[in-house]
This record gives sequence, C-alpha cells and structure tokens, in this order.
Amino acid sequence: MMRSALLPPLARGCFRTLLQFRAEGDKERQRRCLFAGSPSSASHWSKLVSEAEKIVGYPTSFMSLRCLLSDELSNIAMQVRKLVGTKHPLLNTASQRSLAEITELIHTAFLVHRGIVNIGELTSSDGPLKDMQFGNKIAILSGDFLLANACTSLAQLQNTKVVEIMSSAIGELVQGIYYENSNLAKENGFTDDIGILMWEEQVFLSHSALLSKSCQAAMELAKHDARIQNMAFKYGKHISMSHKLNADIQPFFNESSDDSVAFSLNSAPVVLHQEFIGREAWIKQIKEAQVKGNLIDYTKLQDAIKAGKGVTSAIDLCRFHGNRALEALECFPPSEARSTLENIVYAVTRFS
Repeated sequence: MMRSALLPPLARGCFRTLLQFRAEGDKERQRRCLFAGSPSSASHWSKLVSEAEKIVGYPTSFMSLRCLLSDELSNIAMQVRKLVGTKHPLLNTASQRSLAEITELIHTAFLVHRGIVNIGELTSSDGPLKDMQFGNKIAILSGDFLLANACTSLAQLQNTKVVEIMSSAIGELVQGIYYENSNLAKENGFTDDIGILMWEEQVFLSHSALLSKSCQAAMELAKHDARIQNMAFKYGKHISMSHKLNADIQPFFNESSDDSVAFSLNSAPVVLHQEFIGREAWIKQIKEAQVKGNLIDYTKLQDAIKAGKGVTSAIDLCRFHGNRALEALECFPPSEARSTLENIVYAVTRFS
C-alpha cells in the first residue's frame, strides 16, 4: 500500500491544471465562471483552492517572479542538485513538482495559441488589421516558446516513460483542438449529428488527456505500479470530464446573469437534447430560433433546450463521471490529500 505522503503530487498535478482550466479557459469559458450563478458555491470553491494550496505547499498558479528570483530559493535549489544520483525521496518530490509546472506550461501554451483571432472575421471596430496580425504572430511565438520550454524541462526529468506519457498527451491535445476548429469552420456546424459518445471522445482529447496523463506520470515518477498509475489516470480523466460538463451546464442555471444565453451549440446539454428529440426536430428548432441575418435568438433556443431532457441528463452524466473519479481514489489510503481530491469532485458535481 502506498504511503499517504506520496499522494500530494497527484493533488498538485490535478489541482494546478484544474485551476488553469477554471481561471484561464478558452473563449467559451471566458464568458462565464464555473460558479458564477451561486455566491455560496464560489466561496466554497475558493476555500477548496486554499486548502489544496496548503497541501501542495505553494500557490497553484505559476510561481511569482519574487520566488523565482529569491536568493533563498536559489540556494535550496543548489542544495537539491547535490542529491542527483542518490535515492533520497526529496529528489523524487522535486521531479513531481517539476512535472506539475510542465503540465501547466503545456496547458498555457495551448491557451495562448487558442487566442489567435480569425482575421477574416474582423471589422474596422476591432482595430487596425496590421496590429491584429502582429498580435497573432506574438500569440504563436509565445505559445511555441512556452511549449518548447515545457518539452526541454520534460527531457530533464530523465524518465523515458514520463516523456512518452506526456508526449502522447500533447499529441491528443493537438488532435482535440483540430476537431474543435474543424467544427467552428463549418457554416452549419450546429446541425451536425454528434452523439454524446463522440462528444466525450472529443472532450477527452481537448480537455482530459493532459490532466489524466499528468496524473499518471506523477505516479510513474513516484515509482508506483501500473495499477496505481491507471487509477490516477482515471481520476484525472473523470474529474476533467465532470469539470467540462459543469461548465457546459452553468449557462442553463445562471438566468439572472447577462451571459445566461451565451452557451455553445456543441455543449453537452445541447448534444443530449439533440439526441433526445432527433436531428430533424433539432434543425427545426434552430430555424425557428434564427432571426435576421441568420443570427440565433439564444434565449428562445435556451428555453427549448431547458424544456427537454438535455440539461438534466447532462447533470446526471456530470455526477456519473464524478462517481467514477471517487472510485479511482479508493485505491489510495485515507489522507488530507485524498480528502482534498474528493472535495474537488464534490465541487464540480454540485448544482444549486
């Protein structure tokens, strides 16, 4: 049985990346907070963040420049380097911390790349075309720089299995984003007959692969067997699926928010709604919600979706993945770190 002290790296890897998903987000997530419609839920999440940070030992966002430039921190790093080649457990912990930062770098790199704007959709009010093109170049170069640094740091871990795991995660992330962009490029992408199984496959690639495989890699660094690594992978996979489902569901709860109608037509409630009513009925509802210029009246469409079973089914699916994540944690001994990981599950499966 693994020692409780070896579980915090899993919490670290999961929580740092989850906070990035929550705080940064793509264009869709930028329009709404995970718990925007419930102040009590927001405060609960903030408390959970603080508790996890105490276990990890440092803030879950990037280390501040003050820390990076600290003489004391540099001195500690120099002393830790002396342990290279030994079997001291502290060295393994510093490899796991590096992995968490590498995961954060990879995720941030792709978020920066997602910030590239479509020049063809710009209007004069968006600013000079030359400046927007320059901004795109900076986004590409900045994302590439972060990704290159992540790959360099990954190689420095000197663990070929971890490099293999994380490299496959990067490949799947690229594939998932490619699918997302392909759907956005279609003029009538909202009428695609995408079932919930295909939705889950695409979400795994674009959202879950990096988190689940970073959890697996953390256990590899801690020298745990394939069973423990698999359980860590499952936790990362199912918690990230629950998180994405929660984000997709929120617009259908936040009726008082100005952004209550700003939901993706490829979100889980919409996909499930389409499955229940059938493709022809869905296309009919889309046409009925279209206004001048083929724009969509999201308020009308939202009412139609809420009247069906899509939202409640999405909530059930969110809780299903949450339960699977909790099951994956059962192989780990009770500890403060495990409790925090469980609380993360409860936070993203709670609906008011």
